[in-house]
Amino acid sequence: MRYTPAALALSLLFAVGASTLYSAPAAAPPDPRASALLGQGQGALAAGQVEVAIDDFEAALAIAPGNPAVLLALADASRHEGLQGKALHYYREVLERDPQNLAAISGEGAALAEKGAVEKAKRNLARLQGLCGESCDATRQLAAAIARGPAPRMVSADAVKPAPVVSAD
Repeated sequence: MRYTPAALALSLLFAVGASTLYSAPAAAPPDPRASALLGQGQGALAAGQVEVAIDDFEAALAIAPGNPAVLLALADASRHEGLQGKALHYYREVLERDPQNLAAISGEGAALAEKGAVEKAKRNLARLQGLCGESCDATRQLAAAIARGPAPRMVSADAVKPAPVVSAD
């Protein structure tokens, strides 16, 4: 009984110390150069210049590695170019850092739907509905992407090669 107050104080000290070790680090202020490149890239993407936008986003990512806004913009630009696999990589990188990022969940689901993985996209839709409900913008965007279905695939020249015709001379 004599040591109870000291034991309680010591356990409280360890609990507070342990919780501060596992807390998230303070967010660094965004680099103004990366923000400027992000804005330029979004302008280029809106103008239909996808390759220029990707270049700007990659430059912003070099300045601010791991910035979720840059990664999401790069993923969206990759999707516009038809590179759903690359877009999935960027979305999943954001989701590793923030598993409840609504834009990343929605974008990943849309990229999956465009690739033809509709069941996986529906899992993302169910997850979004659980996080933010039916009226959320991210939920509506993903539902629309699933309704559109897979993106048309490019046909290679080998797939449409004509059969050889043998004729008598």
